[in-house]
Amino acid sequence: MAARVSLPRLACSSGSLVGAQITSETKEVPENQPVDIPCLAYSSHWSNPRIEWKFQKGSSLVLFYYGGQLTEPYKTRVQFSRTMIHFTTVTRADTGKYICEVVGDNSQIAKSEVNLIVQVPPSKPVAHVPTSATIGSKALLRCTETDGSPPPTFQWYKNSMLMPIDPKTSLSFRNSSYTLDPTTGVLTFEPVSSFDTGDYYCEASNNVGSPQRSEAIHMEASEVNVGGIVAAVVVLLMVLALAAFGIWFAYTRGFFSKRRE
Repeated sequence: MAARVSLPRLACSSGSLVGAQITSETKEVPENQPVDIPCLAYSSHWSNPRIEWKFQKGSSLVLFYYGGQLTEPYKTRVQFSRTMIHFTTVTRADTGKYICEVVGDNSQIAKSEVNLIVQVPPSKPVAHVPTSATIGSKALLRCTETDGSPPPTFQWYKNSMLMPIDPKTSLSFRNSSYTLDPTTGVLTFEPVSSFDTGDYYCEASNNVGSPQRSEAIHMEASEVNVGGIVAAVVVLLMVLALAAFGIWFAYTRGFFSKRRE
């Protein structure tokens, strides 16, 4: 478990509030393990303070301790004390920010925040690789993984060889032009060259459990088939010409006039 604690900071207040002191901390804990989340805002010298706990995840904010009671579904999972809350076990859904607000004497307010990261190893990622790419064009390869917490970083392999972030730093990849973002898992070839033909797979890792690799997918880099395009255009023009001739022939024979009668 790793924790990062920041120094307290004072927040501006309004009305009769004396002030709001805020502390922040980050905790990491493996999934299905217990964890204590401290309320650093609590001060023992306050008489009969009012304590509230909130859980924030993205734009969602849930009040789960209010009026001296735990709300559902925390009643069976959490034990409350003035100085902390104790989870008997946590799941990946519990990742988020836990906010403890304490109102003490003279309406003095203190607030502490704990960013909880429930550690989950990555699952097998999926590599999105085009099976063919035109030389001189742009090709986008993506690696996706949805379970890892904290979010994993990504690496790409070509023909079982690790691809460096900068291809110019490697003798094996200096003839290729690509950019690789290890945070998003996006590998972009621009432009594609004949050197880029190969078998590609990606790997996801977040220092929790073992890195996971995707299935390999073959990408073939090839020139534009000009002859095939010309042949297709010729065939299309012939079909259109035959269709036009058929309409003209039917019209000259009076077929359309008979239909109107």
